[in-house]
Amino acid sequence: MNEIDEEVAKLRAERDRLKERLAAIEADYRKGLDPDSEERAIQLENAEVLAGIAKAISEELVQVEEKLADLG
Repeated sequence: MNEIDEEVAKLRAERDRLKERLAAIEADYRKGLDPDSEERAIQLENAEVLAGIAKAISEELVQVEEKLADLG
């Protein structure tokens, strides 16, 4: 395997990992809010953090896909 093939393999693995993380965040959102008001308050606080993480992951995913397109 040459260096380009190795780089492509690494980028694909990173892309897959990022997609899995986004899917996990989306699954968390789909669960909805807990009926318990205290738990719901925690979930709402965490939602802002998750949104920021999802945005960062999405941006990183775009960069990885651009690198893959350049190599492909």
